[in-house]
Amino acid sequence: MVTKKLKIRDLTLRDGQQSLFATRLKQQDIDPLLPLYKDAGFYIMEVWGGAVPDSVMRYLDESPWVRLRSIREAVGPNQLLSALSRGRNLFGYVPYPDSVLEGFYKEAIKNGLSIMRIFDALNDIDNVRESIRLINELGGIADAAVCYTVDPKEEAAPAPEKKGFFASLFGKKEQAPAAPEKIFTDEYFVNKALEMERLGAKIVTLKDMAGLVNPLRAASIIGKLKQVLKVPVDFHTHCTPGYGLASSVMAILNGVDILDTNIWWFGEGSAAPAIELVYIFCQKLGVEVEANMEKVGEIRERLESVRRNLADFDLNKDKFPKRFDPLHDKLPAEVDALFDKAIAAAKAGDENTLLEACHAIEAHFGFPKPNLLVKEAEVPGGMYSNMVAQLKALNSSDLLDDAMKLIPKVRRDAGLVPLVTPTSQIVGAQAVNLAIDRKKGNPDYTNTSNQFISLVKGEYGHTPAPIDPAFREKITGDPVERAYDVSKYKKPEIPTVPEFDGVKLATNTEEELLMELLPNVANKFLRNRRAEEYAAKQPKEQPKAEETATVAASADEPITGEVFRAPMGGRIVEINVKAGDKVKKGQKMMVYEAMKMENDLEADRDLTVKRIFVALDEVVGTDAPLIEFE
Repeated sequence: MVTKKLKIRDLTLRDGQQSLFATRLKQQDIDPLLPLYKDAGFYIMEVWGGAVPDSVMRYLDESPWVRLRSIREAVGPNQLLSALSRGRNLFGYVPYPDSVLEGFYKEAIKNGLSIMRIFDALNDIDNVRESIRLINELGGIADAAVCYTVDPKEEAAPAPEKKGFFASLFGKKEQAPAAPEKIFTDEYFVNKALEMERLGAKIVTLKDMAGLVNPLRAASIIGKLKQVLKVPVDFHTHCTPGYGLASSVMAILNGVDILDTNIWWFGEGSAAPAIELVYIFCQKLGVEVEANMEKVGEIRERLESVRRNLADFDLNKDKFPKRFDPLHDKLPAEVDALFDKAIAAAKAGDENTLLEACHAIEAHFGFPKPNLLVKEAEVPGGMYSNMVAQLKALNSSDLLDDAMKLIPKVRRDAGLVPLVTPTSQIVGAQAVNLAIDRKKGNPDYTNTSNQFISLVKGEYGHTPAPIDPAFREKITGDPVERAYDVSKYKKPEIPTVPEFDGVKLATNTEEELLMELLPNVANKFLRNRRAEEYAAKQPKEQPKAEETATVAASADEPITGEVFRAPMGGRIVEINVKAGDKVKKGQKMMVYEAMKMENDLEADRDLTVKRIFVALDEVVGTDAPLIEFE
């Protein structure tokens, strides 16, 4: 069955820039594009959520609320704008009570949001239930996403104790057990989608965050979703391992209603397919792409220079794709034939030929080659790149292969969680910890992150497969699954800022929500705003915003006291103590960011701080000294 019309969700301003340029797209580069977007005819524009609220504050010193409002004002009231959220976690790493969800969704819709795409990293229906209800009740459109993942491969490196992989994985020394039952079947995804539709989802998305849906699997799952769902079906994928374009063709052939794409300069590679290539396929298939391709072309012309301005964050800055306009440029005969070859192969179910033709098309236009390591490891590209960066910072790049091979073990131990933010970062970080444990000769899971403990405990929700109670007890001290108790949630107090006449750090609902969801990043961002306001009142004596920053102590003096060291490399984002402070057991002394996660460093008993070895924003390696105690 072939769709006669295909709706497009444009990801360029959110997932496109996040996937290719580390979410560094500035408001000043977005503004000139918006009048063109107003008439581009996209069904949906994804412009917010994901890493945007965090990144625009953290790296660009911009307001995420201003970004959403400015886009709404420019494109007009009729354009559907969407954002991405993690269900009960929103943009954070802990579940929030319904009151926080309601306050956030209400403010987002007031500021111009139309659609909230809601996903849960565990595909736990309980974690999206309230978000679907609230979005619908508040006048938005609930788009529920089922996260695609695969069962982990069984092969991996042998453990250092001279036992085979299966022995290390299952604790047996001799014969390997039978392969575990497959969890992530077509029926698994279809049943999740049906549950979401019953809860009130107005759109259901198959969200392939790692680009792991191969073409035949895309055809199978999309076809089954279209048979049973009454609401529109959206397909979201990435091109990282080389499946994205071919799988999108298969989705179109099997009746998908909405396809997620990016505009040329922000497409392909680790992002979603380029709309221009999708358009050519649809022309040949007799499918109408519901977008104004003339306006898309005008946006594309502007985006080339925008991308060049992002060179510092562009992994392919020296390998730009060729310029191409599908409305006016004639394809070379051999390239045109590749499109026909791909379509014929897709209709025949010949996956290898389809992939070969799509890869040749992408190579002709200069798009990145498939990432074979990601394809074989079956992990998201962002997770892989985070692990590479983390190990490089630790001068432990030699452990990458070991860490990658330990991912299946960590996933199985932790209940076969899908690999999507935040679980991809949690599993990746724990695989690195496991590799370091083994290198040091320590037992597995000697070093566990707070997030991994919370995941195994049950605070993130129900995992797709049950966790062995003995393993849960080993990691958490309790064999019983314990959900996060949202009744204990306390809204953070908004501090005053003495150096700026004692004003409140957050001055309105928007800013209070930022403090609730992203407290460490929002703290610095809002201090800058209060400093600007204070400076405007005191033109002759403008204080420096960084006057209160903690300065690291000299490390030249010999260390004589007990030292608190970094359990993993990262960047210091918060320092809450100073020399001479007496800290209590459980008190948060410092926060550092590692592999996109913020980690609280707490005192394990009552202590007195002698000196601090690090400063705000400093990058530290594993075992680096952070605090010395008396």
